[in-house]
Amino acid sequence: MTDGKGPLNGIRVIDLGRHQAGPRCAQVLARLGADVIKIERLGGEETRYHAPWVRRQSAYWVQYNSGKKSVSMDLRNEEGKTVLRKLIKVSDVLVQNFRPGTIEEMGFGYDVLKTLNPRMIMVNVSAYGQFGPYRDQIGYDPIGQTMSGIAMVTGEEGMPPIRAGVPIIDRTTALHGAIGTLAALLERNISGEGQSIDVCLADSGYSLTEIPITAYHGAGTQPRRGVSDAAPSGMYPCKDGWVLIAAGDQHHWARVCSALGKPEWEKDPRFISRHDRSKHAADVNTAMRELMATMTMKDAIAHFTRHDVVAAPVNTIPQAARDSHPWERRAMVEVPDFLAGSIAVSGDFWHFSRTAAVVGSTPKVGEHNEEVLAGLLGYSKEEIADLYAKDVIGNWDHYDTVPG
Repeated sequence: MTDGKGPLNGIRVIDLGRHQAGPRCAQVLARLGADVIKIERLGGEETRYHAPWVRRQSAYWVQYNSGKKSVSMDLRNEEGKTVLRKLIKVSDVLVQNFRPGTIEEMGFGYDVLKTLNPRMIMVNVSAYGQFGPYRDQIGYDPIGQTMSGIAMVTGEEGMPPIRAGVPIIDRTTALHGAIGTLAALLERNISGEGQSIDVCLADSGYSLTEIPITAYHGAGTQPRRGVSDAAPSGMYPCKDGWVLIAAGDQHHWARVCSALGKPEWEKDPRFISRHDRSKHAADVNTAMRELMATMTMKDAIAHFTRHDVVAAPVNTIPQAARDSHPWERRAMVEVPDFLAGSIAVSGDFWHFSRTAAVVGSTPKVGEHNEEVLAGLLGYSKEEIADLYAKDVIGNWDHYDTVPG
């Protein structure tokens, strides 16, 4: 648990996000030290109730919302909207990922926000963007993987389309949103004005296939699945698993020849250039597989590392979870949790020398209702009690229904 103040200390963020990309953007800002207020529906955002579970706590939910404050409020109610308007006036950033047009229908489009607070930065996250040919279509992470071609360049020729096993598009979109927010905050120091930002899942997919799309757009070149420009570059089986070798660059070749015990290959005309090696990749890969079949993963990594060749384990999730790297580097951090007792969450990916990342616990539903409404917005105890009585706001005491 980090108690220090991050580089965004003093910045207040309103998080209206749901599911992944929007909340993850706000979570990144929270890790950087921003005060992030999560506005949840009554009963809590739906992903609080998504598997997998860690002692009644959703492993899904905590990765997107740890380190935030929670206000549980009905934004369909006019009094709830009044609270949000007041909050906008004292905040810096609003993140939302409703369908395009929905936030305007709610009365909180950017034209309204900049009237309430001219310095407000609004981050709009959606499937296809606030404009474009597919603006009105809905979507989740997989659409970014499929429409951009990722699913058709992953795997081997002849395989069906393959999705990544983790939400790479949501994560990338969240980072695009967070980077845009940081840039807008910096620009605001000069202009004194906020602005709106439009990031989407489809754009993020294209940011990952930019090289093959450029090659096809400019030269009609189509990539072949599972084929690299030069061997050895790929995953090779060992006695107890798989190891990644990445050594396709020209300056790697002498090292590979040494590791394979084939120094004569360094001057073999079949392998002189990357282009030559790509034409004779089968010979290189056969030699690689024969050598790797005699080794364990640990031995293979040690062997190729001694020869200064990139080698890394192809871990299963249990192997990845047991690896010391994420824990020593604090990429994963265990924090206190009101349901699980303690739980692992994503941690510090920056390692600032002075202003440490802030890794916090996950809030209960509506845990910070009174703190925000009374402490920040000046509501009296009587006014807050009235909002509870009218079901404008709610808290965990009413909604302790998490399965597990």
